[in-house]
Amino acid sequence: MEYCVIFCTVPNKEVGLDIANTLVSQQLAACVNIVPNIISIYSWKGKICNDQELLLIIKTKNDLYTKIEEAIKKIHPYEVAEIISMPITCGSHDYLQWIKDITK
Repeated sequence: MEYCVIFCTVPNKEVGLDIANTLVSQQLAACVNIVPNIISIYSWKGKICNDQELLLIIKTKNDLYTKIEEAIKKIHPYEVAEIISMPITCGSHDYLQWIKDITK
């Protein structure tokens, strides 16, 4: 599997746009969707937290994951950012070819 989707939550639109623009302009991602108005409930340092966040859905190639993680960590304000990757097991040939053509 050559392609993946990376999920990353962010605290606000400005951080999301900064990360998305960085990844696309550096050809690390073909596309980043910014999904607003998610509610994240999680445990952090002994407390249950309930926060409004946005979700970035990043489409890219597996071999770019490490560079993407590094780029996100330079921008992201969280002490521990959610950066997780899931393989794309199937997809439109034309779309996957586009990802390949657009990214490094």
